[in-house]
Amino acid sequence: MQYVPFGKLGFDISRLGLGCMRLPMTEQDGQKAVDVPRAIALIRAAIDGGVTYIDTAYPYHGGESENIVGQALRDGYRERVRLATKLPVWKVETRADMDKLLDEQLKKLQVSHVDFYLLHALSRQRWEKVKALGALEFLDSAVKDGRIRYPSFSFHDEYDVFEDIMNGYDWCMAQIQYNYLDINHQAGDRGIALARKRGVPLVIMEPLRGGALAKPSADIQAIMDAYPEKHSPVDWAFRFVGNEEQVATILSGMSNEEQLDDNLRIFEDVRVGALSESDKKLIADLREAYRRRMPIGCTGCEYCLPCPKGVAIPRNFRTYNEFNMFDKLAEFPRRYQDFVRDSAEAGRCVKCGACEKQCPQHLRIRDWLQTVHKAGTADT
Repeated sequence: MQYVPFGKLGFDISRLGLGCMRLPMTEQDGQKAVDVPRAIALIRAAIDGGVTYIDTAYPYHGGESENIVGQALRDGYRERVRLATKLPVWKVETRADMDKLLDEQLKKLQVSHVDFYLLHALSRQRWEKVKALGALEFLDSAVKDGRIRYPSFSFHDEYDVFEDIMNGYDWCMAQIQYNYLDINHQAGDRGIALARKRGVPLVIMEPLRGGALAKPSADIQAIMDAYPEKHSPVDWAFRFVGNEEQVATILSGMSNEEQLDDNLRIFEDVRVGALSESDKKLIADLREAYRRRMPIGCTGCEYCLPCPKGVAIPRNFRTYNEFNMFDKLAEFPRRYQDFVRDSAEAGRCVKCGACEKQCPQHLRIRDWLQTVHKAGTADT
């Protein structure tokens, strides 16, 4: 495991962080739930493997992630990591709500304090809302009384909003979406430059863009295979993000032991400044190839859910993108019938727009759902 200084906070951190939003699942009688014993074992195995940053949040796994993380960090594991969770700003209506939610989260996590406490998924609207309700005073107060150590935020909006937020408080860390497809999206390269200027370390989410970068189509894989230096698609994605010195920790939402083992192997050699100019050219070629194949920029974050009509929006989009990526769109209608049987197909959309208000990517979800439905019913 590689370790780097976490900005100027006075400690080193593992470059790989465990994001606890995609924990191992089990299914019984058609119902899916977190496989709690396996999830606890996975979290502890990550820590035993050198991971020192654990990330969770109030809504992950239907509110169960914090409980599971709390159980996993018993028996001395809490003392070995920096723990991050997030204030669900969409649930905040008063200043008192902030204290109430934080206290609830500390209880679920079974800890007296968290290291990093983030204002979760800030957009312009959410930033203005919680700022007016006293969020910055709340952060100062929670630091003073010892419940949190390092006030931070996670971000999903355009660069100008990121700049406003960065300049609005003395942040200890910012968490942004970044990968080799999204260098000009949301905070992007400009956001990294601003963080460098202000001395704010970054934690990166979506380094694999919701897993899309892990499973390339044949032509994209061929680009990698033709390159003299051999790395897996996941490896190249992590190396790209880890090349940036402002990036402290890179989150990965690992769902099984194989993913953990692979990531631990990769992060033995994810170093700042390691990419050559030739490596950067390869990644630029991959970026262009992917952009030609992924029409819908959905990361699978599920902030658009629940849909009032039951549409499984990320699943519809992910499947449609995959069939595009692998040149199998003619076979998509057969898969689309799985959504129909689950009463979760794109065609159920009534264009209410609730999803678009919550989408961190600001996608035209209603239009894309029509596109997916049309492709899914092409042969019916």
